[in-house]
Amino acid sequence: MKILFDQGTPVPLRRYLPGHTIDTAYEKGWSALTNGDLLKNAEQEGYELLITTDRNLRYQQNLAERQIAIVVLLSTSWPRI
Repeated sequence: MKILFDQGTPVPLRRYLPGHTIDTAYEKGWSALTNGDLLKNAEQEGYELLITTDRNLRYQQNLAERQIAIVVLLSTSWPRI
């Protein structure tokens, strides 16, 4: 599975998802994109999952038509996750 970590997603999580292709928004040069543009670019590049810590994403974007799955972490703290 092709996975994109949004800003704030703890990078150590990458170790616990073996067998998947994982990139960060920062690595892709997308850290300054708005949520709508980030989702659009991620879908265009074939990402299947976005992992984010933005709990307001569902209120800011219409997610019904999106092709990408989204997991929202409740914390940015790696020890808590």
